[in-house]
Amino acid sequence: MKAAGVKRAATIRDVAREADVSVASASRALNGSDSVAAGTRTRVLDAAKRLRYVPHVGARSLITRRTGMVGVLLPDVYGEFFSELIRGVDIGARSKGLHLFVSSSHGDADEAVAVLHAMRGRVDGMIVMSPHLNERVVSECLTGKLPVVLMNMRGTTKRFPTINIDNCRGAEAMVEHLFERGHRRIALVKGPKGNFDADERLRGYRNALRRLGLEAGPILHGDFSEESGRAAVRQLASAGALPDAVFALNDMMAIGCLSAFAEAGIAVPGQVAVAGFDDIPIASYVSPGLTTIRVDIARLGGVAFEKLAGAFASPNMAPATAETLPPELIVRGSSGCRESDSSKRKTRGV
Repeated sequence: MKAAGVKRAATIRDVAREADVSVASASRALNGSDSVAAGTRTRVLDAAKRLRYVPHVGARSLITRRTGMVGVLLPDVYGEFFSELIRGVDIGARSKGLHLFVSSSHGDADEAVAVLHAMRGRVDGMIVMSPHLNERVVSECLTGKLPVVLMNMRGTTKRFPTINIDNCRGAEAMVEHLFERGHRRIALVKGPKGNFDADERLRGYRNALRRLGLEAGPILHGDFSEESGRAAVRQLASAGALPDAVFALNDMMAIGCLSAFAEAGIAVPGQVAVAGFDDIPIASYVSPGLTTIRVDIARLGGVAFEKLAGAFASPNMAPATAETLPPELIVRGSSGCRESDSSKRKTRGV
């Protein structure tokens, strides 16, 4: 029994009755069909507005074969990097009247496969970022013609559009910057094992050391979390000899390093320099400001959606293009700039 005072939600039959048209005509008008006369469409839309009609998504999808949802699979959803990435995708999706279905693999390959299977039939397209998957696995999980865009994935692809960050060149640029500041013994805090971004950044670090004739500093375990950055500093402090600089392969670990150095009474950058990668929003607000490699994270998500939208528009013609976004060196106080130095917020393309 309906509770007193609760008004029944309007149905498409109510809209048709209000607009004095058939249910079929009302449905075509609400779904944007070109076969509906302009006057009829206006009456139906006005009636729907007056009645505050909300279409039933399930019923509509049976007709249009579209869900209005975009699936996004990420390694994790914790932290500023992923929130910025989701924001970039969401801005693009909302501009097309679409909504997001976001899930995480929690860094597990089997979980990533399970998420892909779960999203099949529930989304109109997918953006996939997973360090554990490749084109073959994605193709097997998402059979048919579902539009898919891959982000920061290992290897090349013939089927899916891809977008990557030039992680290797970004790491090279950071080591070169630290070298220019006089730092010679540069420690590294790694990222998670098997993570494509982390592997590429490690490769860039090693490339730059080799080119500059430097020996590798201590290479410490990290998992992209703030706590792993703190643990790395504790390990350095217990060893007794500090490096000239610590390069953490993402900003969260670098911020953990800054926190641990402050707790230990070790001055940054006076006694040791610290640098990160990503330029998450908080990087400019910590003290000292964090020198880092900027990835326009929201733009990364936006470009991924643009590629997916292109596949929606031309499902049989969308080419499997690959795009790599260039990173940018952002110099702040943590790498040795004096507070009065105008280069404290200098930026440089890499």
